[in-house]
Amino acid sequence: MSIESPESPAHARAAVYERTVDGFGAVRLVRLVPDTDADLVHGWVSEERARYWGMVGHTREQVRDIYAYVDSLATHHAFLALRDGEPVALFQTYDPAADPVGECYEVLPGDFGVHLLVGGATGGQQRGFTGALLRAFTGFAFSDPATLRIVVEPDVRNEKALARLVRAGFELGPEIDKPEKRARLAFLSREAAAGQG
Repeated sequence: MSIESPESPAHARAAVYERTVDGFGAVRLVRLVPDTDADLVHGWVSEERARYWGMVGHTREQVRDIYAYVDSLATHHAFLALRDGEPVALFQTYDPAADPVGECYEVLPGDFGVHLLVGGATGGQQRGFTGALLRAFTGFAFSDPATLRIVVEPDVRNEKALARLVRAGFELGPEIDKPEKRARLAFLSREAAAGQG
């Protein structure tokens, strides 16, 4: 009998959330392990298409160190999203009140911040791929009754991400200035998410 450890391959780790998305497959969220997952994540965040993530040009060790720091926080968490057992995305959650974004808008009780990066060469070009992942991620966020609203803040230049968020039911908010980017806030309430199915 094998005993699972966090250093296990992603597909062997216990899921923090699972959901089957019709026409897409089973989506599982597992905790990201910086030492084990650094090669995979570095490959994703260093691609030019991930430039809005802010890590193009980072070394593997720098990426590992960033996620080791995230892993040390009680308010921020990083996960790998697996589709039918294969890693396909990086998903991060945070408490906006404990994040620099919280200095840029009025944080409300129940706000829950998220970041999503679809992995390279994982089928991200498949029609509806990101939308299916968003349904799983919003399901995870709202599985906690304390979450009343999801907050995201993509780079204002990332028009593709902003359009995808609007299609998913997010309401666009103001533009904000962060040290690393000019961002556009967007919000998804529990009620709006329920209306999206």
